[in-house]
Amino acid sequence: MRIAVVGTGYVGLVTGTCLAETGNEVVCVDINEAKVEMMKAGKLPIYEPGLEQLFHRNIAQGRLTFTTNLAEGIAQARIIFLALPTPPGGDGAADLSYVLGAAADIAKIITDYKVIVTKSTVPVGTADKVTAAMQQHAAPGIEYAVVSNPEFLREGVAVEDFMKPDRVVVGTSDERARKLMGELYAPYVRQGNPIIFMDERSSELTKYAANSFLATKISFMNEIANLCELVGADVDMVRRGIGADERIGRRFLFAGIGYGGSCFPKDVQALAKSAEENQYDFSILNSVMKVNELQKTVLVDKVKKYYNGDLTGKHFAMWGLAFKPETDDIREAPALYIIDALVAAGATVTAFDPEGMQNVKNLIGDKINYAADPYEALQEADALLIVTEWSLFRTPDFNKVEETLKAKVIFDGRNLYDLDKMIDCGFYYNSIGRKVIA
Repeated sequence: MRIAVVGTGYVGLVTGTCLAETGNEVVCVDINEAKVEMMKAGKLPIYEPGLEQLFHRNIAQGRLTFTTNLAEGIAQARIIFLALPTPPGGDGAADLSYVLGAAADIAKIITDYKVIVTKSTVPVGTADKVTAAMQQHAAPGIEYAVVSNPEFLREGVAVEDFMKPDRVVVGTSDERARKLMGELYAPYVRQGNPIIFMDERSSELTKYAANSFLATKISFMNEIANLCELVGADVDMVRRGIGADERIGRRFLFAGIGYGGSCFPKDVQALAKSAEENQYDFSILNSVMKVNELQKTVLVDKVKKYYNGDLTGKHFAMWGLAFKPETDDIREAPALYIIDALVAAGATVTAFDPEGMQNVKNLIGDKINYAADPYEALQEADALLIVTEWSLFRTPDFNKVEETLKAKVIFDGRNLYDLDKMIDCGFYYNSIGRKVIA
């Protein structure tokens, strides 16, 4: 099947590459000429494990191509995916200008039946708005269908999530579109996981509901962790105890320093805004956002308490900058909030992250120092702060850590280390929701 993907951000590029992998002919369209030339040259603009091999293979075999020309890109396509940014506006609502602008441009070009798929995360009612934009600009008699097909890709395992989805959600009221989407996704659900067809509005809400529920689980466990510290309980034991309940499940129960990234923050905010626009007070989501905002700097509170509130002249090593491991994405990363708070308090920071350093440097420049490896970051540091749970940080050489740090002090925002191990090593160790090792 011939496919066009408009937008080559994280979602668009993964979608286009993975669709090409099952034999489809995919053209990815983007207005950024430099980016398109980079991809034509075989260079990925993002870091995502497993994507590079598929990217190169499908380019080499002619199934994956790139263009800045929208008319050229969609000319032969039966299905056109819109994978465009929907950033939050000043009021928290999703900005649909890119999506609606592309829909209008496509409508002016198409001459036969097309399926227009919103792959971007969009609020309820967007399919209606895309349809209205199409109707306004399409020539009389041109047929098309607007479909909602939300993505459920986790950064770091997005290729696996696309190739072996636990479900595919498709919102459409058009029978031809339903058939085409079923054919397109059939190779990905051969093991029996469902393609769930529904109406467009339910499909749009499903995406927001899923991410908001997961964000709620994270924030709930962070609240439990904070209570654990006050009552002398261990959040890891609590997590294991409740996670064994199949009604709750084990995933998204790890306490830490809050969620970040491109999805959870804006999706929770957008759903709360959508509720507000419909005169509904979504009080749980408002609380989730408040809890997460406070949790991002809880590690700084621990640091300040340890140093009696005075961080002037202190220098800290930071392991991790990306919002999660296996990605270079720093959007809404807790590390950025921690850096701001430490620097505002008079401290300096040297950081190391396997993939995220260049993005941070592009954003904040020389506000902090950057190290070539984890141990270099420790030099002349008064303490180590662990911010992202990269595998690289899970089993360090603690003798080398001790020799390099000025003091044996670790603040762990991801609970990477066993408490007994920290006792044996003689570190001061302050983590999330567990007793302090002093």
